[in-house]
Amino acid sequence: MGTQPASLPRPTTPAGREGLAAFLADPGRAVVALDFDGTLADIVDDPEQARAHPGAVPAIAALAPRVASVAVVTGRPAGVAVRYGGFAGVPGLEHLVVLGHYGAERWDAVTGTVRAAPEHPGVAAVRAELPGFLDRAGAWRGTWIEEKGRAVAVHTRRADDPQAAFDALRAPLSDLAARHGLVLEPGRMVLELRPPGVDKGVALTECVRETGAQAVLYAGDDLGDLPAFAAVEKLRADGVPGLLVCSGSDEVTEVAARADLSVPGPAGVADLLSALATATA
Repeated sequence: MGTQPASLPRPTTPAGREGLAAFLADPGRAVVALDFDGTLADIVDDPEQARAHPGAVPAIAALAPRVASVAVVTGRPAGVAVRYGGFAGVPGLEHLVVLGHYGAERWDAVTGTVRAAPEHPGVAAVRAELPGFLDRAGAWRGTWIEEKGRAVAVHTRRADDPQAAFDALRAPLSDLAARHGLVLEPGRMVLELRPPGVDKGVALTECVRETGAQAVLYAGDDLGDLPAFAAVEKLRADGVPGLLVCSGSDEVTEVAARADLSVPGPAGVADLLSALATATA
């Protein structure tokens, strides 16, 4: 281990190559952190129909026993991600953690339970106000609200003009979020209103801290993953090598521009994880 096998793709940046080399040299002290939608599961029109790519769970189960920790870091409720991912009761995933709502919820496979922080009161206020707010804003046909428990999201993917609806709603929804002490998180044709102070970067940094990891891999596809990318960049500056992986998307070029390695969507992520499992066997 330590020499990159030919089956592994080569990162395009020196920092990424250093991160991969550190991962291979001592996988038992490495953390693998993965977004869910767009990274482990293909993006679909109806988020309730999203499911992990068929190759994802077997790949994670093969790799997980060889690393310090595998964490799924998602904006979804932790229990929903567990259900849609099919993570519960899978041999090899006994120590998987799912950090839902950007870390406000945590599911541990070892206990099968979810621990959660108290809900921000602004979420309930926005939840009540949002339908009328969208009506007054002249919401585009096909725009719809997703109830996410500790957050609320407005989707525009089904609108007649998804990008125009997204652009038109972004500023007024940002104002609405601010009035209730929330923040607006834009994504792939979705605008999420959620509490401040929790993001994937905070969740990832805490995961690395609690495991004492000396290398980290993070894979994501959307704007909500950029705080995790920034956390890896900060860890690198502090001496912890890291590899940033973009689950390829033409919709979010910012993620690809920051990544050390791009793979073709969830199928590519599953292939990468499988190759890492083989390389560290």
